[in-house]
Amino acid sequence: MADDKGQTAADRQRIAIDQDYERRDWARSLDTTEDKLREAVQAVGNSADKVREYLRSR
Repeated sequence: MADDKGQTAADRQRIAIDQDYERRDWARSLDTTEDKLREAVQAVGNSADKVREYLRSR
């Protein structure tokens, strides 16, 4: 979910929380709200795996 459509695996593992479409798409993908996604990124960083773990533990 990066700006570049030829994204790399690393790009798909990072959440660009400042991008509206990234927040929306990741929130849908992780079945959460944008606010909870923002909270998770603030707590554990922008790693998609760490955000998933954080959200599961809540």
